[in-house]
Amino acid sequence: MPDALDATPYDALLLLSFGGPEGPDDVVPFLENVTRGRGIPKERLKEVGQHYFLFGGVSPINDQNRALLDALRKDFAEHGLDLPVYWGNRNWAPYLTDTLREMVADGRRRILVLATSAYASYSGCRQYRENLADALATLEAEGLPLPKIDKLRHYFNHPGFVEPMIDGVLRALEDLPEDVRAGAHIAFTTHSIPTSAADTSGPVETHGEGGAYVEQHLDVAQLIADAVRERTGVDHPWRLVYQSRSGAPHIPWLEPDICDHLQEQHAAGVPAVVMAPIGFVSDHMEVLYDLDTEAKAKAGELGLPVRRSATVGADPRFAAAVRDLITERAAVERGQEVAPCALGALGASHNLCPVGCCPARAPRPAAAGADSPYA
Repeated sequence: MPDALDATPYDALLLLSFGGPEGPDDVVPFLENVTRGRGIPKERLKEVGQHYFLFGGVSPINDQNRALLDALRKDFAEHGLDLPVYWGNRNWAPYLTDTLREMVADGRRRILVLATSAYASYSGCRQYRENLADALATLEAEGLPLPKIDKLRHYFNHPGFVEPMIDGVLRALEDLPEDVRAGAHIAFTTHSIPTSAADTSGPVETHGEGGAYVEQHLDVAQLIADAVRERTGVDHPWRLVYQSRSGAPHIPWLEPDICDHLQEQHAAGVPAVVMAPIGFVSDHMEVLYDLDTEAKAKAGELGLPVRRSATVGADPRFAAAVRDLITERAAVERGQEVAPCALGALGASHNLCPVGCCPARAPRPAAAGADSPYA
């Protein structure tokens, strides 16, 4: 048996994710959950839902989270970490509030949260914290005991997140025809967000053009590009590009879009492109549709060879990284000195989101941060 790892004071881990439909009848109700409060007509939601209907009305994200749950439980058992793992979603079953009720009924009172978003941004961090605050407010109104909740730090530059992506890019390059491989360009992709949200991402001191969101992605892209050069001897040109824009056309979002970028690279004479979705934990709908369907169709029109590298998903190295993050945070809570594990130029992220970090346009309570009403 392995030596037991100490997760004290924590008594549970909550995997917190976005959620997705699991059948055609779920698509519009799911999108209504995602867009609640924006006044979007049902007919428009049906149009948006066509992306899901192309895949039978099923988002892959829930099955991918189930696979990650299995990987985490397996890793914890193999390494002596006695910590039960629960799962809740923001926008579809199992819903976050229901999962927290279950955890409280099971006696869980100190909960660590792993969000399926590795980078700093309103939609990738604070909005999850707002959802946690909403769920805690519901439990409070129901007279239930409230657990203390902490969120694991951003893990964009943890080796267990970066190394699988390096391997994915290497495999994608190897899969290209040999005559275009050496000249291949790498397009590192992530979800586009409004430039205003990017500029205010991360702690206040990082606010500015692109904020922490762009800075963190650029750091990861550089790490991967450097590793590819070291392992292949080829210095592939690269750029950070964006995908999955969903906002009104008059609002500035991060650019360039991946399809526009493919066209630009083709016009510049680039012989091939590897699309590396570093902004996504798993191959969910934005990856399957925006890259594997839409971007590959654009490349086909251009006659441009493209390959798409894999996301981290349930890679055992990522599960091990989560274990490392848990034991690191638990040690900090016990007052011990720790050396957090991080690659690149930025170092380890903060454990507690400070006041002013990734602000919302309309202020709302957010749990698991320095401004949490649930200390």
